[in-house]
Amino acid sequence: MIIYNITVNIENDVHDEWLQWMKEKHIPDVMATGFFIENKICKVLVEEEQGSTYSIQYTCESMNSLQEYQRLHAPQLQKEHADKFANKFVAFRTLLEIV
Repeated sequence: MIIYNITVNIENDVHDEWLQWMKEKHIPDVMATGFFIENKICKVLVEEEQGSTYSIQYTCESMNSLQEYQRLHAPQLQKEHADKFANKFVAFRTLLEIV
């Protein structure tokens, strides 16, 4: 099993809108692709000078599934996020293997 983790720091002035959009639009859209079996959104518990940080985790069966998602769906879904919250966030992605 693979966890596709996206860590996002979102600025305070759009935080509430972003969190609602993630829960109601973006995460359901990612899950609707059919490549992931579960998801979690977690708040990172650290003191931040600016914004809030979240870890969004999607679990899939295999690296092949993740690569297909990245090829077929990720560019458009990432673009939607970037367009909606331009210059209001910083994100990075990590891959984890459940052992």
